[in-house]
Amino acid sequence: MTASDWKKTLNNQLKAKPAIAQRFLKYNKPKERKIGIAAKKCERCGRFGAHIKSYGLNLCRQCFRQIAVEIGFKKYS
Repeated sequence: MTASDWKKTLNNQLKAKPAIAQRFLKYNKPKERKIGIAAKKCERCGRFGAHIKSYGLNLCRQCFRQIAVEIGFKKYS
């Protein structure tokens, strides 16, 4: 079960059953990550990998490349 699948399962099957939904969340919800690739998401697109957190950007490398000039970064090569 991936990070996005558990929310879909909860919404579709357990809407009318709050007690069972609480038990489902207790045992099946993915834990909050403190370290590793799944700890940070891109604020723009939601990707997990290749995360740039310098200067408080919190963007993936693809999004950073698209908006770097607008933010004020220059390419030196």
